[in-house]
Amino acid sequence: MGAMLITTELTPNPSTRKFLPGTDVMEAGSRDFPDAASAEASPLAEALFATGDVEGVFFGRDFVSVTAAPDVDWAGLEIDVVQILLDHFVSGAPLFRMGSAGGIQVAADEDASYDEDPADAEIVAQIKELLETRVRPAVAQDGGDIVYRGYKSGTLFLAMQGACAGCPSSAVTLKRGVENLIRHYVPEVETVEAV
Repeated sequence: MGAMLITTELTPNPSTRKFLPGTDVMEAGSRDFPDAASAEASPLAEALFATGDVEGVFFGRDFVSVTAAPDVDWAGLEIDVVQILLDHFVSGAPLFRMGSAGGIQVAADEDASYDEDPADAEIVAQIKELLETRVRPAVAQDGGDIVYRGYKSGTLFLAMQGACAGCPSSAVTLKRGVENLIRHYVPEVETVEAV
């Protein structure tokens, strides 16, 4: 495998850094670990939380976003995170524990709990297509993800994950960027709500 270099990028959220191991992290989809309990499914996420300085981990297709706990100095934490990631990727350890529910890939819209009107099926398909082609690639740049949660009577419900979740600019991003984009292509959407 040779030497491995992990690159680090800043994100719009000052407490979150994005780490690129130069290899695929997730084959498909993304995975959010908002707390240490959820990290039990993944030895890598668990190791990151075990530093005691981490309060969020997010796996994207080719990156891992790590959110530091309040008042944690990134200078020291970054060294720990890079070491943990190197150990993981160089050893080829599995991302998820086998046999745990964690290995099951959760579909992005599995908990769309809004009663969608079958008449809106075409609108929903357009929205999902836009999210997939325009919105998610842009948000992945920032170390996060936006997933579809439902559409009802002109309101689109989306969930923010990873660096986007606690980010002060995420509400603005959602309102200004995503809402404008989607309304431009799908005029039926009147407003976008983060859930």
